Amino acid sequence: MQQFELSEELVSQIEGLIKADNKEDVSKLVEPLHSADIAEIMNELDTKEAQFLFLLLDEEKAGDVLAEIEEDERQRFIDSFPPEIIAKRFVDNMDTDDAADLVGSMPNEQQQEVLSHMEDLEQAGDIVDLLHYDEDSAGGLMGKELVKVNENWTVLTCLRELSRQAENLDEIFYIYVVDDDNILKGRLSLKKMILSPTSTKIQSIYNPDVTYVTTDEPAESVGRIMQKYDLVAIPVVDSIGRLVGRITIDDVVDVIREEAEKDYQMMSGISQDVESSDTIWDQTKARLPWLIIGLFGGMLAAYMISFYEADIALFPATAMFIPVITAMGGNVGIQSSAIVVKGLASNTLTSKNILQSISKEISCAVINACICSSIIFILSLCFNLTSLAMPITVTISLFIVIMFASMFGTAFPLLLNKLKIDPALATGPFITLTNDIIGLNIYLFTGKAILGWLL
Repeated sequence: MQQFELSEELVSQIEGLIKADNKEDVSKLVEPLHSADIAEIMNELDTKEAQFLFLLLDEEKAGDVLAEIEEDERQRFIDSFPPEIIAKRFVDNMDTDDAADLVGSMPNEQQQEVLSHMEDLEQAGDIVDLLHYDEDSAGGLMGKELVKVNENWTVLTCLRELSRQAENLDEIFYIYVVDDDNILKGRLSLKKMILSPTSTKIQSIYNPDVTYVTTDEPAESVGRIMQKYDLVAIPVVDSIGRLVGRITIDDVVDVIREEAEKDYQMMSGISQDVESSDTIWDQTKARLPWLIIGLFGGMLAAYMISFYEADIALFPATAMFIPVITAMGGNVGIQSSAIVVKGLASNTLTSKNILQSISKEISCAVINACICSSIIFILSLCFNLTSLAMPITVTISLFIVIMFASMFGTAFPLLLNKLKIDPALATGPFITLTNDIIGLNIYLFTGKAILGWLL
């Protein structure tokens, strides 16, 4: 399928056809497109235009498109339909995990109305079950659609059951084997089943080696497991091992993307998830806390400088290197913390290798500090040809600041992780601000001591 690219011309063309009430031509334009591409087009239309386009889709494709629309836009769009239409045209035709996400985003009263209008009672029951799980857990991610066979069945029975169970699935990734109590026993190779005699019992040909997660497994952990074992789907079991659902790779990709966006925003000093479509007030609330903290931090740094006012007046050249010291401290701290946060997120940094990682980070800091200090010494000579006092002061101060910033940047995310706080916080403005203040104090104190001694 050719890669779709949304253009202003296409959006304008569709808007014109909608205004002319030309349903046939609109249908021809969107019929060959993927559901994600149609959702992208709908995001560019106003509510009435999107509603017009959506009602032209067949029920199965409409459910897929609805699952692809951004959550905020989807809620605005859904609110324009009555509960009966939402239930029969949308929710009844969606996968259970997507349907549960949709229903779960609604107010309780609207949830009840939608569920009461559903024709597929089994689907409604599955959605109610899924709503009981935390949305950031494996139970909240999973769907009920899967293929399972009993270990006591024959291959012939399995083949008959597969044709019945496959009706509700877009793709069959794995066949799961359970016992009479629905306890997960293993997985069955489709190739092995086809090549086996029809009278063969499943218990003699299935593979008991199966990777699974429990319903309370954190979503991030599910992503790491699927990435580690290269899985496109993973079964989910309850606390006693009963098979209750499966998670597919598309849901995990969404989790990884959302976590990456959240970490990036936190690194940028945004305290909560925001979108470009959010109101000015919501965006302001997300940004303002760290700006205020930064403001007070800056005032604290200015207050600290006032303690060294006499020394700066005596050695004016000291002030010239303040931006260099603060910038280097902040940059080194962010680099160190980013490496640690990445290691924690990917589980490559564990209690077994933590000392080795810290040792490696300190060694790297020593090398960086020596090189940067040597460079600043040479450059500072250009500003102070008459005396070596200032170059020596800046060189020693920068070395100490880089070492401190590196150790602080390494230790702080580890401490946050130990306290069950998102270590991504350590790569944000907090660590920059801390290193600025402490680095500045190190520089001015070192300068006062060295310059006072040398001069």
